[in-house]
Amino acid sequence: MNRRSMLALAATGLAAPRLLRAQEAWPDRPIRLIVPWPPGGSTDTIARLFQPKLAEILGKPVIIDNRGGASGSIGAIEASRAAPDGYTWMFAYDNEATNQTLLRLPYRTLEAFVPVSLVATGPLALVAHSSTPYRTFQDVVAAARKAPDTISFASSGVGGLAHVSTTLLQQQGGFNLVHVPYRGGGPAVQDAVAGQVPLFMSNVVIISQHIRAGTLRPLGVTTLKASRHVPGTAPFAEQGFPDFDAPTWWAFLGRAGTPEPIRRRMQDALVQALADADVRTRIEEQGCDVRATGPEECSRFLGREIERWGQVIRDNKISADS
Repeated sequence: MNRRSMLALAATGLAAPRLLRAQEAWPDRPIRLIVPWPPGGSTDTIARLFQPKLAEILGKPVIIDNRGGASGSIGAIEASRAAPDGYTWMFAYDNEATNQTLLRLPYRTLEAFVPVSLVATGPLALVAHSSTPYRTFQDVVAAARKAPDTISFASSGVGGLAHVSTTLLQQQGGFNLVHVPYRGGGPAVQDAVAGQVPLFMSNVVIISQHIRAGTLRPLGVTTLKASRHVPGTAPFAEQGFPDFDAPTWWAFLGRAGTPEPIRRRMQDALVQALADADVRTRIEEQGCDVRATGPEECSRFLGREIERWGQVIRDNKISADS
């Protein structure tokens, strides 16, 4: 064995105990949770509901770092470049799956990240402002067929599940709407409530209070079955679109290469936080269902979402500027 090999072997031997000690001590400083969306949207809202309990369980602060822009990709790119030491994590929204086809990204989700848990899923709902004449989804379809490309619908951004799922509805139903993308759910809901756009496809988290107030009228939900979060509203699957299923979702991801003991500890802490009765109730009151899955189920789910919606994007030639 030459001197260089001996030195490398010695360095490896010295590094192993340090790595083990670092894993055992984790966390010994604040943890950053990147939310790749601005404050006020659903991803930020849900993250802030479990954040305090997660920090309490881990014994260290969990600092939410809002990195919005480019349909969630700016924050995701930063998270993909973070050191895999367990001190940077990402709370992803459904755009993470569609962005894999829509955008030219320097990373692939299932290679750059290790899934920790699917945190929650819920329905998307198409809502109409109360001032519009649309009482049912069929009213929208009939009006759009009569005058194509004259009725607008808002979404939280190009290529997100709200946009892509509405595109699939149009493809299957033979009608055309005009897409009005916003830079996140916060700005979109403001204009929807103000009546600046007649229709809005959104997760229920940011519109539930406006539905209850009667400002926004729900016309349909994207889950296979009726949702308790939008009572009295039929799913599109029961409105002439058989098997239509497009639940929105939120997932907790870590950097690929994060030591298994740290990832497992984070998963245990997250599941414990989501099992807290107060946390669970407050999240589900927003309009979604807590899932708290294991990493394997989360990984399979993400893989299916990337493939399924990637095909819709390709079929309909959706681009980042559409």
